[in-house]
Amino acid sequence: MNSGPVNGGATDDGATGGGSAGGGRAGPAALLVVGDVMNDVVARHSAPLARGTDTAARIRVLPGGAGANTACWAARRGRADVRLLGRVGRSDLAWHEERLRAAGVRPLLVADDTAPTGTVVALVDDGTERTFLTDSGAVPLISPADWSASLLDGVGRLHLSGYLFFSGSGRALARVAIGAARSRGVPVSVDPASEGFLRTLGAERALTAYDGVSALLPNADEARFLTGRSDPAEAAVALSRRVPLAVVTLGRGGALVAESGVLRAPIPAPPVRPLDPTGAGDAFTGTFLAALLAGAGVSAAAAEGCRAGAEAVTVVGGRPPPPVPPGACGSPSASSGSPPGRAPRPAH
Repeated sequence: MNSGPVNGGATDDGATGGGSAGGGRAGPAALLVVGDVMNDVVARHSAPLARGTDTAARIRVLPGGAGANTACWAARRGRADVRLLGRVGRSDLAWHEERLRAAGVRPLLVADDTAPTGTVVALVDDGTERTFLTDSGAVPLISPADWSASLLDGVGRLHLSGYLFFSGSGRALARVAIGAARSRGVPVSVDPASEGFLRTLGAERALTAYDGVSALLPNADEARFLTGRSDPAEAAVALSRRVPLAVVTLGRGGALVAESGVLRAPIPAPPVRPLDPTGAGDAFTGTFLAALLAGAGVSAAAAEGCRAGAEAVTVVGGRPPPPVPPGACGSPSASSGSPPGRAPRPAH
């Protein structure tokens, strides 16, 4: 039998955290993220992939998942109460819970006895492009049975990872969660997550599933697909006529913000030398949402998100680097990221 989610419980202030679709409300209300928790296998290769033979690579096994990464970056921004509801294979449950707690996230994980934790193999070239091979594992099995209205106690914002929308049971959970949040005045955001999976779902079907959402946070490719507009600015405006707030991320180009059909000034991203682009969008999303909850305006929150995204591409993996204790030398040991039963690789 699969175990149910841990009840997040109310925070001391008991805030429900309404607020507008764009602007945040200062206060200690929590961020609840519902989404994917994955095992990431990140393979960085400097030479082109050689078909039929070996290609040298630096490989690390790390905790990941768009939903989990987003929660970790929100906690990194300083949000004291960040919660994550997700589904993992039972054998990985303790490891993922430990890694989330270490990042400042309260794990509300459901252990699945029939499916393993999802796994993503990320093939990263010289730091500018990556390709994902995805085994969703337990992720698409999340369902309304894993939801409880009490998960919203003390929550000021609800964020849904787009990967929820790629299975029938996940979309059913999203509908229940959106309805529950709206009944409490809690704004809901969605990161569409994957252009490839969106093409399988279909643009109109996806947009219909987003009904009731107050903020949509796609990247440029996802925004183009959802609207059929080739220009990201036009796509952002089109999306904001369907969802009150649309924030389109452009990688090194920064971000575009559109509210109710009006495009704001573009938000630049600081220049950096990229190492691994995995999780840059998650860093933007988590930081953006945490900033809104802290009372920042939309443009200021997007600027913070762009800075976090720029930081994310300078480290390997999709999560923020752990703090280095004063006086410590070198990078954290790879053993801090290795799941149980797998030998840690030397840090590179």
